[in-house]
Amino acid sequence: MDEIRSPEDLDDVVARAPAEAAALAAELVDEHPADIAEALDDEEPEVASAVLASLPREQQVEVLDLPDFDLSSDLIEALPVEEAVRLIGEMSADRAADLFRYMEEPARSHLFARLPAGTQAELNRLLSYPEDTAGSLMTTEFVTVPSTWTVGETLRHIREIERTRETIYAIYVLDPLTHKLLKAVTLRRLIIGEPGQPILSAAPKHDPITVDPLMDREEVARLISKYDLLAVPVVDEKEHVLGIVTVDDMIDAIIEEGTEDAQKFGGMEALDEPYMEIGFLDMLKKRAGWLSILFLGEMLTASAMQHFEDELERAIVLTLFIPLIMSSGGNSGSQATSLIIRALALHEIKLGDWWRVALRELPSGLVLGSILGVLGMVRITIWQLAGLHDYGEHWVLVALTIGCALVAIVTFGSLIGSMLPFVLRRCGFDPASASAPFVATFIDVTGLVIYFSVALVILSGTLL
Repeated sequence: MDEIRSPEDLDDVVARAPAEAAALAAELVDEHPADIAEALDDEEPEVASAVLASLPREQQVEVLDLPDFDLSSDLIEALPVEEAVRLIGEMSADRAADLFRYMEEPARSHLFARLPAGTQAELNRLLSYPEDTAGSLMTTEFVTVPSTWTVGETLRHIREIERTRETIYAIYVLDPLTHKLLKAVTLRRLIIGEPGQPILSAAPKHDPITVDPLMDREEVARLISKYDLLAVPVVDEKEHVLGIVTVDDMIDAIIEEGTEDAQKFGGMEALDEPYMEIGFLDMLKKRAGWLSILFLGEMLTASAMQHFEDELERAIVLTLFIPLIMSSGGNSGSQATSLIIRALALHEIKLGDWWRVALRELPSGLVLGSILGVLGMVRITIWQLAGLHDYGEHWVLVALTIGCALVAIVTFGSLIGSMLPFVLRRCGFDPASASAPFVATFIDVTGLVIYFSVALVILSGTLL
């Protein structure tokens, strides 16, 4: 949560800002934009804004264009409106759209209204696409040329417009009449081409790899990885180029996606802000919901134990192994869930492969359960024979109960853990919602039922 400061504190910061800004700007002027952004993130917004204003114009834009610069929207809001409008006009379109996506009202509407009509239209189009789609990640700064041009004309054109483009990884060749995308020529192939030859002579034979503006960013990342691309064009239904998704933007998106999945695996909602910046109440909201659901699930464990209360009274020795049994089943289920979630994300398996996965996990669970079952039985035997603990006259049957229960529970855990992501995907949910704590809680309850059912079969007539 942000520290609450008095008006006197803020006045003091504003008074110190010009002096501190001049000194800090002199230190940072020769640094890399990423290092400048990191330094500004550690400063008060008022000081950081003054430092940014003291830097050369080109450096200002480079710093604000960085996707992981946390203070970018705050600094834009702190600048005079005319200066903010100028900077936004020079920023890459996708990064400018991100600024407005997260900027709060009324500053957002006030600043947006001052932008040129063309810039407003471009940003509105980018902001219209849902988050985490190709359309929301793309930049509209790319190079296109008609198919009638030569290699030399294309190179000359690139030299003329280079400063107005965020990146130039490829040149997109369009039909001069329909403006339909025909080919994508990499900069490398263009440079080694003959200047007098048609631009199409430098193009590869295959059709360009394209994506739909509504394609999920995970799928875009998979295509970029599969085809080893530096950028992929985003096209509409008429195959007109709307923008491009670059590999650097995709890396940022992959990191964010990985962070969200890791947080979901831990049994909570994904955080919208960095850990140290999210408010206390927001943090509670993200964690309390899932924690309460898991708690209610664990309450079923108590219900299961109450159901077998008589058995527990007659064979108190069984309670010694409840944590062992529950954790083993939960661990095997969590392992299987993690493997399948990742395989689905990487498209190594499809929804239709569920039965193949089940056929793999069933024998795997049996073997893994057998390994743990043998270890459990050996442990009981050693403790009994070494005099470390007396499990009673029927200790052999107790050991057999533990061994068989482990085989059954680990097999069940592996099978259920591997099927749960398929069920969630089929229902339209993110498979990552099948977090390790959720799987473990579910198998805890069912594991107790399996454990005492096995005990009733093996120990009936002796301890039970």
